[in-house]
Amino acid sequence: MLFNKLPDDIFLPLSGQNRQVYQAVLLELADLYFDEDLIDPFIAKDLVRSTIEHAVVRLGIRRWESEADEEVEPPRSSADYTNRIYRRLVQCGWLEEEQRIYRTYVLLAPAVSHLLRSLVAIARLEKRSYGGAVLNVLSSLEAAIHDPVGRGITLSEAATTAAEFSAHLTDMLLGLREMKMSLTASQNPQEIVRGFFDRFVEQILVSDYKTLKTRNNPFRYRRQILSMLRDLQFDLLKLEQLAQHYQVQYELDYDSAEARVHQHIQRIIRIFESVDQRLAAIDDFRYQLEKRVADTVRYMDKTTPGMAARLSRLISELAKQPETQIPVLNTLETVGFISPASVRSPIRRRVEATPRVITQSQIDPRVLELRQLFKEYKERREVKIDRIEAYLAQHFVQQTQLHATDFTIRSVEDYICFSYIRHLQSLGKKARKTLEKYRLEFDGSYVCVDQVVECRGFVIHRKTSC
Repeated sequence: MLFNKLPDDIFLPLSGQNRQVYQAVLLELADLYFDEDLIDPFIAKDLVRSTIEHAVVRLGIRRWESEADEEVEPPRSSADYTNRIYRRLVQCGWLEEEQRIYRTYVLLAPAVSHLLRSLVAIARLEKRSYGGAVLNVLSSLEAAIHDPVGRGITLSEAATTAAEFSAHLTDMLLGLREMKMSLTASQNPQEIVRGFFDRFVEQILVSDYKTLKTRNNPFRYRRQILSMLRDLQFDLLKLEQLAQHYQVQYELDYDSAEARVHQHIQRIIRIFESVDQRLAAIDDFRYQLEKRVADTVRYMDKTTPGMAARLSRLISELAKQPETQIPVLNTLETVGFISPASVRSPIRRRVEATPRVITQSQIDPRVLELRQLFKEYKERREVKIDRIEAYLAQHFVQQTQLHATDFTIRSVEDYICFSYIRHLQSLGKKARKTLEKYRLEFDGSYVCVDQVVECRGFVIHRKTSC
């Protein structure tokens, strides 16, 4: 854990009343210890003290707040400042001394060195390159896929780079949120505009967000990365070779190495599949931030000095004039402060229409056949008077009357026609001519017609006049 790696009092200098002083000194020491030309990490004590003194002199530190475990008397010179700061850093574990014969050297412990590098990165907020991160992931994946036996470990590097890239997107979104809150809390228009250009345009827009809107968008490789990873998931030979390479590099058993390979692949896929949603969230914050600044710039000229006095004099002059001479202005009605076209309503965010390919949909032939069969079946069940008349004429060839059992039912059409013979009156005007040709009489018995329909018995007579 963290407390087993770092000294217990490591953060005391940065939490006291003189934290600004220690911050400046640690930044100066970071340039000394993290110099690319530094070969020996053991630096002479005199050089470390001179570096601290240089930071004290350069910053012009002349005010020191006495802390609980220090002398009440403040330092009197730059040498006193240097001595007190140096002892404090050694006591809290930032610096370690090592004696070599007659000389004393000062070094940083590995955990303290890593902590200092992280704090320096936070303080300086170094810009990151989207294109570089995506290209690093792409090149690492290509190396791991083309040579899984010799360079399979680059898959792990790709997963680490993708995780850092994802964290950078999150930091960018939180940075926009923090900037929006700070600008919203400010009441000074000049500070809002200055903060927008100093922090957003210079730090975020130019280095990060603007990169996403260029033709050479680094995310153009996203599909290629996802395609390579999905192909890799089904390549059993390369997966086995990667697992064996992981087994050698990380000194794991085969099952653990294989699980780690799949874990790294899934991590990269999840990160690059969610890029669009995260960029949409960043774009929403960007829109809100730009609208805040645009509204501020729009109304800055309406709050110029002396405007209140000018309005007061104008109202006084209007009050002296007769009521009939005051011009009536329809400004409020034409602008519409309450309508949807009000100047107070925010401008809607313009959503860019994404291109899409229009393709003609192909319907399954079986669906078309099923539709045709259903249509034919529906037509067969449709009630039509001419069908009923033809059905009656078919049975009344030589007879003048027929019983219910004399009818035959051979199809769906015959069933529909026979069913509506008994209910011709319910068909209304359409069946009026048919009712004039036939007369229907019911009896109290129930009969079975052609082993299909069981109904009340009846006799139908054809009128001789027809």
